[in-house]
Amino acid sequence: MITFSILLAFFIIQLNLVEKLLFASENIRLIGSFVAGLFFTSVFTTVPAIVILSELSQVESVLIVTLIGGLGAVCGDLLIFSLFSHHVADDFDDIISRVRRNPIKSAQKGRTFRWFGALVGAMIIASPLPDELGIAMMGISRLSVRVFVPISYVFNSLGIAVIGLISRLVA
Repeated sequence: MITFSILLAFFIIQLNLVEKLLFASENIRLIGSFVAGLFFTSVFTTVPAIVILSELSQVESVLIVTLIGGLGAVCGDLLIFSLFSHHVADDFDDIISRVRRNPIKSAQKGRTFRWFGALVGAMIIASPLPDELGIAMMGISRLSVRVFVPISYVFNSLGIAVIGLISRLVA
């Protein structure tokens, strides 16, 4: 799937699909920023999303692409976060509870673990790496949705802004 994702990104570049769509309408650019942000979060779609966000940053304001792409990324992250915070975190807790004298279990109860998990997760979200690992860290640390959403938005937006600025510098 990852190889397919990279091949898809290659064909998007070679066929100039993004440029063709971008010149159709300004509204498509805004929708494209949102959709690319949505796909920016998954391991299977990160590479094509980076290509599209880079191309969008060439014809649209980096700030607009960042703000709207960040919203799309939050929506994608929320889908993944709900899976991790409800299902995977419960399974993780069940496994941890079965082990006696478990240092992870005692560390998980403290605030330090919660904030450390959130910090590491946020840094992974900001990077061009797929968000699943960072979201898993945040979900396992039982971060509330109210705290997760602004963290996800800020760090995804930072990552998208860096992509947009680099693409402007390179072009």
